[in-house]
Amino acid sequence: MNKITVGVLALQGGFHEHLNTLAKLKVADSSAAYVTIVPQAVKTPEDLSLCDALIIPGGESTTIALLARLSGLLELLKEYEKPIWGTCAGAILLSRQVVGTKKGGQEVLAKMDVKVGRNGWGSQVESFEADLTVKGMKDESRPFKGVFIRAPVILSLLPTTPGQPPVEIVARLPDEITPSHESAPFSAVDALGICVPSTPGYLPTPPNEREVSAQPEDLRHLVALRQGNHLLTTFHPELTRDDRFHELFVREFVLPSLPEAKE
Repeated sequence: MNKITVGVLALQGGFHEHLNTLAKLKVADSSAAYVTIVPQAVKTPEDLSLCDALIIPGGESTTIALLARLSGLLELLKEYEKPIWGTCAGAILLSRQVVGTKKGGQEVLAKMDVKVGRNGWGSQVESFEADLTVKGMKDESRPFKGVFIRAPVILSLLPTTPGQPPVEIVARLPDEITPSHESAPFSAVDALGICVPSTPGYLPTPPNEREVSAQPEDLRHLVALRQGNHLLTTFHPELTRDDRFHELFVREFVLPSLPEAKE
């Protein structure tokens, strides 16, 4: 376990930042020995075959999905059983349902039982930062600065797919700093844990016409989720100098998934 290869899907978006962070990252395994991390830009099926895990970066989710199909990667990604971390656009691709798609819909990998809304806080000029407490992060008492740029929002935690573990909350926005922009397409009422089918052009229906879950939480506050060995973050950890999210992904998701860790 002295060397692992972590791939970054390098078709569009902010993949360079992830690769740069991985190249400098130091992670200790369970024996306190440091692991050598080999960053791998993934543009072809051959690149993907080299990887022990994959990061899907922020960018434009529809474009990333289209380029993945054209490069022969999309179906391989749907079948990929190793850990995947999706940031921003990558989080959209990991989700099972997407609201607010462009005309023609949105291809997804459907790895996590989550419904998300695209551009959930509004346009790029309404980007923001927030201090987050992250479950399991090294030096957990020190907040992690989340950078939200045209970020998706969590609208529902969907029924768990048979045979899969439940979704776990890794980080949430503090209530007092929840942005409230007039241009944001999804309100708190749209994110109360409601499970409804997602279709292109979906428009929210009045609350009394929907089945509301037993958890009346504004799920837009949820910004990092785990399901099994997959992780999604609706923000951009790679845009800070703080590498603790990358360390968390390698330590808690990648290393335990390796064959030698299961022996």
